[in-house]
Amino acid sequence: MREPLLQRAAPGVLDIEPYTPGMPIEELQRRLGIGNAIKLASNENPLGMSPKVRAALAAALESTNLALYPDGSGHRLKRKLAAMHDIAPECITLGNGSNDILEFLARTYAGPGRAVMFSAYAFAVYPLAAQAQSAESVVVPARPADDSMPYGHDMDAFARMLRARPDVALVFIANPNNPTGTWLEPTAIEHFLEQVPPDVIVALDEAYYDYQDPALRPDTRRWLDRFPNLLVARTFSKVYGLAGLRIGYALSHPTVADLLNRVRQPFNNNSLALLAAEVALDDQDFVRASVVLNARERARLTRALTERGLRVLPSQANFVAVDFGRDARPIHQGLLERGVIVRPMGSYGLPTFLRVTVGTEAENDRFLQALDEALTA
Repeated sequence: MREPLLQRAAPGVLDIEPYTPGMPIEELQRRLGIGNAIKLASNENPLGMSPKVRAALAAALESTNLALYPDGSGHRLKRKLAAMHDIAPECITLGNGSNDILEFLARTYAGPGRAVMFSAYAFAVYPLAAQAQSAESVVVPARPADDSMPYGHDMDAFARMLRARPDVALVFIANPNNPTGTWLEPTAIEHFLEQVPPDVIVALDEAYYDYQDPALRPDTRRWLDRFPNLLVARTFSKVYGLAGLRIGYALSHPTVADLLNRVRQPFNNNSLALLAAEVALDDQDFVRASVVLNARERARLTRALTERGLRVLPSQANFVAVDFGRDARPIHQGLLERGVIVRPMGSYGLPTFLRVTVGTEAENDRFLQALDEALTA
């Protein structure tokens, strides 16, 4: 018999293993008694936030009355996003990070007797969001390890699985995908959307969209006009460098946006996050500089790791997934002992891999040196 405090808990919640975030720098420094650790575990922007955003936040602390609730509808930010994407503000939903959007979708469309579909080796929040609503997770096998896009989404397999599972109400697609960095050809996504029943919601998670080569980016905004059951999720946590403020958004049909706003918590975006996002949108020079740095250092990091005899998955994100061909936990520990935090991928079913965020040139050099020491220790 369960203890009393568990008896009335939702069945899905009881079976959840909580999401484990990357270790904070402060915690590792406390454990090691050092003061110079670096974090390349959570895919944050190594340049931080735009200097214009930082200045605006500093001024806001002097002029904004933070004792008052924020704009619960985010009117100013929605207007800017609407102009940027050429879409009506009624088609925009704001989240406390794009993770919030994923939770809204599960709360709205998942539940007992319904299923949520996503790829193997995809973002850990997809199964957690489904399970919290007591929905079944339908995991689509990924492309094989020896494929040109190893461990990536297989959209033909998605279509076959969807035909076999009429209980699927929600589909998550990550492009580029976390934690592999792999991506999809726009035509593959479009062809899949053409096969999806109109009552099945497809959520295209584009957290790393800005890091993609422009030639590889799908024009998802235009797809929204053709596919009312499509939702596109974006975040300010990555290229805009606002991970600590937690703000993201979704573009969708206004009916979908209306439903998501019914489950969205009031005032889910704080005043400083809303301001930071507004200012960040105006500083596209900072975005371009972040993208250029990432492309250059991602290529250099990939070359350096490959020269060490390691396998690096193709990536269009701001991280690389590195296969060591053996249990990566000792290597991860060795890096921690040298003050470098990266992400182990055992929880994703990839125990021989580590995921490494692309940092600055100095941070990447520090990682490579620590890696050489860990591999020979």
